[in-house]
Amino acid sequence: MSEKSVSTVVIDAPLAEVQAALFEIGSYPEWLSSIKKADVIERDGENRVLKAKLAIDAGVMKDRVTLDYDWSAAPAALSFTMDEADLLTRMDGTYLLKAIDADTTQVTYELTVAVSLPVPSMMITKAQKQTIDAALKELAERVA
Repeated sequence: MSEKSVSTVVIDAPLAEVQAALFEIGSYPEWLSSIKKADVIERDGENRVLKAKLAIDAGVMKDRVTLDYDWSAAPAALSFTMDEADLLTRMDGTYLLKAIDADTTQVTYELTVAVSLPVPSMMITKAQKQTIDAALKELAERVA
């Protein structure tokens, strides 16, 4: 079982701009280097993604995963859980968003991953942390 990894970044952009980038899952390959492809499978009545299939290449974590998105805490948070994958046995995450002021947003990303292969938990935790840090950095660059 893998432990949850968490990182937080403060982005010099209004909350609405950060939300717009983060909430459009179909555009992730345009700015997230770890997401090579994103196919939206299902949307809700508000056009929010409920299910998407992603091709992930995050160093040691390479897989095709189908994620279910939970908008119940939106716009303050966006969570996802893994529906199915080729190698991963778990992939749960949450983005928590908070306006610091009118032009600054704090984003916290929590991620838990487990794989079906015998991989030391230290390596999984390191890969999670690298994935989180890269995603937050690339999100900041996207909205800058």
